[in-house]
Amino acid sequence: MMVEPPQTEANPLRQALPRAQAPQPCAIVLFGATGDLAHRKLVPALYRLYHRGHLPTECAIVGFGRRDWSDDDLRKEYEASFPASEKGGDFKDVWPQFASRIVFTPGTFDDPGAFRALKAKLEELDRTHGTRGNRVFYMAVDPEFFRPIIDQLGEAELIHDWRQESPWSRVVVEKPFGHDLESARQLSRDVSRVLDEDQVYRIDHYLGKETVQNILALRFGNSIFEPLWNRRRVASIQITVAEEVGMPGNRGSYYDSAGAIRDMVQNHMLQLLCLVAMEPPVDLSADAVRSEKVKVLQALPRWTPEEVYRHVVRAQYSAGSIEGADVPGYRQEKGVAADSTTAPYVAMRLTLNNWRWAGVPIFLRTGKRLPKRATEIAIQFKKPPTQLFDVEHDGNSAGNQLVLRIQPNEGASLTFEAKIPGSRRRLQEVRMDFRYGTAFASPPPEAYERLLLDVMLGDPTLFTRTDEVENAWRFIGSILDAWDRPDAPPPVEYPAGSWGPQAADELIKRDGATWRRL
Repeated sequence: MMVEPPQTEANPLRQALPRAQAPQPCAIVLFGATGDLAHRKLVPALYRLYHRGHLPTECAIVGFGRRDWSDDDLRKEYEASFPASEKGGDFKDVWPQFASRIVFTPGTFDDPGAFRALKAKLEELDRTHGTRGNRVFYMAVDPEFFRPIIDQLGEAELIHDWRQESPWSRVVVEKPFGHDLESARQLSRDVSRVLDEDQVYRIDHYLGKETVQNILALRFGNSIFEPLWNRRRVASIQITVAEEVGMPGNRGSYYDSAGAIRDMVQNHMLQLLCLVAMEPPVDLSADAVRSEKVKVLQALPRWTPEEVYRHVVRAQYSAGSIEGADVPGYRQEKGVAADSTTAPYVAMRLTLNNWRWAGVPIFLRTGKRLPKRATEIAIQFKKPPTQLFDVEHDGNSAGNQLVLRIQPNEGASLTFEAKIPGSRRRLQEVRMDFRYGTAFASPPPEAYERLLLDVMLGDPTLFTRTDEVENAWRFIGSILDAWDRPDAPPPVEYPAGSWGPQAADELIKRDGATWRRL
């Protein structure tokens, strides 16, 4: 018996906000259902969508994994993984309703019989849960399993013809999409044998963050910014993704083959750059937005190895202290090779070869074991041509600066100069702040909630297209190739708990700038 989703009490402070579009009935298949991503992110996100009435009434969640489990086993496993902070309120009443939609089917990714059984299960759910043949296949697995799963889906005839509107099939692929340009191209070829591009949703959870989406709203929903958003008014752009953590659990062995350049720069940071630097799209359709993002990636520089060594700093943290606790250096982390040259810190200076941004220095930095967790974008505007006023600082004033805080303390702030009360003409920096939590009376939803809802709605705007992936890898590939040369300088070091190596400070000082204090 199917249960209606709970009716949540209306919040009068949010009545002006538009209601979310309701997706069509569907079955959501989680490959890797017993893994960490499903436990920590996917199932909690689906539960919240259900709790808020955003899941279709006719919906089922199918876990696919190697365990010999029953439906109840999987339901209990998911329930136990919810943090205590989420089990208050009406959780005890709502969870059984949501859990009744979860079923489990065992199997391995190379077993055709398991996929035939999955097909039979899905057809049964069409009858019992009214899912109408619509399918979302979510690959919460290691990249090595993408191709065999997609091949098996094709062999079992689980992928509907992309040209028909209903029923439909959509496949969600987690990053990383490839390890370099050639592997990304090969994976695209493998996928295209079974799926059309419109059926593939390459997920980057950063794009699901409300603050990231607000970049487009801020730029193209407000007329005051567009005249300033160019090389004539902007002095520089900084994008920072800082993390306190090192290599928790068994992450060291994976990370040592990826590093910050693959784990963070190639996807998250370049996507942020695209949203900041792109031209206005003709509309907000998925292809219009993504085509403008591709143009930014095509404008990235084509560096020689010597230019890479001049414009990119790679570094490893040495032993140090984070919030009073001693932590080991990168090479002493579990799973990391003692002679590793992988860099958990990367800083770079680049310019875009296009009309709007020519000559504007853009600085990217990301690293592990930094003093705090923070992601932000800072647009530094040019200073007035002459200094007419006295200032109350050391001459390093940021002046007019727009800061977009992606996390934490999600919001934006605009810094400008104002006269200090009194007889003297003295200026001091002041700031106007916008915070999501206070402006909209509730915190923004988790990224996976928005992205899963968009998959069900068939909206690929926040997912990366093949040409986006390939152009990003083309730029990153030139850096990786330079680092692989025998004459490449080794990574420099910085103490854990500091803001990075001195070489990164020297990199930005060449343009008369400094890294923002977070």
